Amino acid sequence: MISINAYAKINLSLEILGKRPDGYHEVVTVMQTVSLHDTLTLEAAPEISLECDRPDLGDESNLAIKAARLLRERASHPGGALIRLEKRIPVAAGLGGGSSDAAAALKGLNTLWGLRLSEDELRAIGAELGSDVPFFIHGGTAMAQGRGERIRPLPPISLEWFVILCPKIELPNKTAALYRRITPADYTPGHLTRKLEARIRDHHGDVPPQLLYNAFDGVAKEAFPGLKEYWDAFYALGAREIHLAGAGPSLFAPVSRKELGTALQLMLKHRHGWEAHLVSAWRPEGTR
Repeated sequence: MISINAYAKINLSLEILGKRPDGYHEVVTVMQTVSLHDTLTLEAAPEISLECDRPDLGDESNLAIKAARLLRERASHPGGALIRLEKRIPVAAGLGGGSSDAAAALKGLNTLWGLRLSEDELRAIGAELGSDVPFFIHGGTAMAQGRGERIRPLPPISLEWFVILCPKIELPNKTAALYRRITPADYTPGHLTRKLEARIRDHHGDVPPQLLYNAFDGVAKEAFPGLKEYWDAFYALGAREIHLAGAGPSLFAPVSRKELGTALQLMLKHRHGWEAHLVSAWRPEGTR
């Protein structure tokens, strides 16, 4: 039996460069895993099956079971596995929970089944499941390009603490809905993200707040009904440099000290009754 954590992510910077001939958008982004996580427990079994503490997420559409089936097919493995999934990452929130679960399933089953596939091989399989999955194979801090599937690892960032606010706003086909609101005027050449990448690489993980950016910030308040209320309240409590996590609706803000983050998270929770998390930047063991 193997237990493995699947960490959430935020996008420190996300720029949309333009629309590709295949209909997808070309992006460049710096992503960071954070301490908020789901947990997968994997056990050898005759067939592949999934148990989830959220019954509505325990069907065949779950990316973790899709990952298991795809890995077994690609590796021609004869066995199966029982996957138990404990969810803590909010669903459809822009935090990459489903993609992270898929990556954790690939990594865990690679060990459980003794496949000995490399990270590059797992990333290639993960790219068939979703554009964020390759990033989660290693996690930490990384630059991603293309649809998000081309990964370049970066040194750990100096920012340690973030508060994540998770609005209870549902938007059908969320990512597509946001992209429909993006116009060529929102396209950028990627300079800001590349400047942030260089800053992280050459200045001991430094992340100047002014380099935090998300191309969806400008359209999110129109796309998500009621998001402005959350954003304004977050700001009124003292959060600065508030940005969308991925395609939202979650919002995040860096905080300088854990104590400040704790106070902010508690005010969001108790004053407003909202779901909020104080998280730290997470990096794999041995990352320098």
